[in-house]
Amino acid sequence: MTDRPAPGSISADQAPTEIVAATRRLAAALEALEGAVERRAEADRDEDELASRIQALGADRSRLADELDGSLVKTRKLERANREIAQRLDAAIGTIRAVLESEPADEEEPS
Repeated sequence: MTDRPAPGSISADQAPTEIVAATRRLAAALEALEGAVERRAEADRDEDELASRIQALGADRSRLADELDGSLVKTRKLERANREIAQRLDAAIGTIRAVLESEPADEEEPS
């Protein structure tokens, strides 16, 4: 028999070195995993924040749409009132002109 270890087996001299190397690889893998978990948690928080902002924008949009509808109603009422006032003013102006035209021209008063 030979003193060579079987393929895949570790000699007594190599065991501590292999264990240290495996431990380092495991520690590096765990650090990488922790980093990935932290990045994922941050991405989830960012996604939740974005969803909250989108919801707030939707609420603002609804509020603004309601305000716009109210403003349109007020505008239409003001336009109707403006037309009615303009018609009344036109009628009043017409009446005043008719009265002025029906009066005799300024008669000269004797001095």
